[in-house]
Parts: sequence; structure tokens; C-alpha cells
Amino acid sequence: MSRPTAAFFDLDKTIIAKSSTLAFSKPFQAGGLISRRAVLRSAYAQFVYLVGGADHDQMEKLRQFLSSLVGGWDVATVREIVADTLHHVVDPLVYDEAVSLIEEHRLAGRDVVIVSTSGSEVVEPIGEMLGADHVVATRLEIVEGRYTGEIEYYAYAEEKAVAVRQLAEERGYDLAECYAYSDSITDVPMLEAVGHPYAVNPDRDLRKVAATNGWPVLVFVKPVALRARVPLPPAGPTLAALAVGGLAAVGGVLWANARRRKLEA
Repeated sequence: MSRPTAAFFDLDKTIIAKSSTLAFSKPFQAGGLISRRAVLRSAYAQFVYLVGGADHDQMEKLRQFLSSLVGGWDVATVREIVADTLHHVVDPLVYDEAVSLIEEHRLAGRDVVIVSTSGSEVVEPIGEMLGADHVVATRLEIVEGRYTGEIEYYAYAEEKAVAVRQLAEERGYDLAECYAYSDSITDVPMLEAVGHPYAVNPDRDLRKVAATNGWPVLVFVKPVALRARVPLPPAGPTLAALAVGGLAAVGGVLWANARRRKLEA
């Protein structure tokens, strides 16, 4: 009998078609969590994020960004804001091509695993809606109902590959027959950990690596309303924390990219 296999998916720009930071910046402003200046900065940074990648130094600035942005936020307030606005801001949220690919892997008998630098608040509910078998995500620290701005577990770069190998050991996956999908150069370790790596909407550096290694390149261009492809469960505490993870991972990249471009100007 053959060993079990899996398909590992990054989240942002691989499954998700737009940034949670941009999507929820206005609701957060309305709720008093961020300033109008932060909303405008997110809009500009979204453009930068869409046309460029992020290197290691930029991603490290994420930690500092987290502290200044989410530190002290009341978890219940965040959940209430997102619960009230979730269905209005996430459509379209996912790439239709990504949903179809996930369905193909499930029909082929492979587990579907989402491995993302985004916080568990965003990865877990989306993973549940998409029928993922497992998720690996960054975890933010919560003390007495508030985000401290500290990171308990950082699912980034080589750590993603470590997580993939640990899952393979636990579940008996044959990594040589497994698949992985990502858009970012920082996910090369994860892509190299499997026998079938794919670059999806790759940044410039990943495109070069893919060309050198002969990895297939996929282009996803069709966002679709998630409710049109999979049923959305009722809004509640699980879905209500959606935006925090996006702000945690994507927001740091956006700020780092925008800051770098400003310094180089």
C-alpha cells in the first residue's frame, strides 16, 4: 500500500486574493482601533505588496509592527467588529483556481494543509471553510483578553519546512509525492521539502528560483465570493477574529515594503 500524501498551501496571494489588512482597515478605524493615517498607509502599502515581494529583513520588521499595531487591543472588541463586518468585506476573498485545486487534491485522496505566516485567527476559520485537514499558523499571545503584541509561534521561512516535515513524520506522508504551493521567495524551504513544488503568482525572486529548478508556475486571477464555492458558517467567535491574523502577517509585510521604498526614494 502506498503511503499517504498531502498538498501544502500558503495563504496570502496563493489562496486569498486580497489583503486582510486592507479589507478590515476601515472597520477597525470605525471601531477606534486604528487611525485614518493607518488606513491610508494600508491602502498605499497594499499596492506595494501586490507588485513586490518581501525579503528576510522586511519580514523581521513584522515583529516590531505587531507590537505597535495590535499590542493592547481588546480581543472581544476585535471579534465584535469583525463579526459585524465579515460578510461585507471578504467577498471576493479566495481565488477560484485555488478552491478548484484544493478540491482536486481532496478527490485524489490527499490531505490539504494550509501553512501560513498569518495568524491562527485567519488561517483556522478559512481552513475550516475550505475543508483543510490541518493548519499551521502564527500564534499571537493573549493575556487577560488582550493581545500583547508578542508572538508565541512564528510560522515563517524555514519554520514552515520544519512544520511540514513534522507533520509528515506524524502522519506518515511520503514527502516525495506531496505537493506545495506558494507565491513567496521566503517559502522556498517549504517548496523544497516536497517532491512537487509549485510557484503561484510568484514574486520576482521566486519566479527566478522556479525557472532555475524547473518548478511549474501557476497564475491565479479569478477571485470568487467564498459563499459561492463553499458554505459559510454563521458569524461567531471563530470567524470573528479573522482580521487579526491578516494584520499580523500581511500588515507587517506591507509596512516593511512601504518603509523600504520610502527610504530608497
